[in-house]
Amino acid sequence: MAKQMMFDDAARAHLKQGLSMLAAAVKVTLGPTGKNVMLHKSYGSPKITKDGVSVSKEIEL
Repeated sequence: MAKQMMFDDAARAHLKQGLSMLAAAVKVTLGPTGKNVMLHKSYGSPKITKDGVSVSKEIEL
C-alpha cells in the first residue's frame, strides 16, 4: 500500500477514525466484567484473552 500524506483537517479526521476503531475494539475488555476476545493470526491457533494491550497490538490500522 502506498503512503499517503495528509495535513490539517483531513489528517485529524483520519486519526480520529483510527483511534475510534481502536477504542471500540479495546473497550469490551475493560473493567471487572470485561469480555473475552479471540485473536486469530495467520499462523498457529487462536488466542483467547481479556487483555486490552494484546488486542490493541494486534490491530493493523
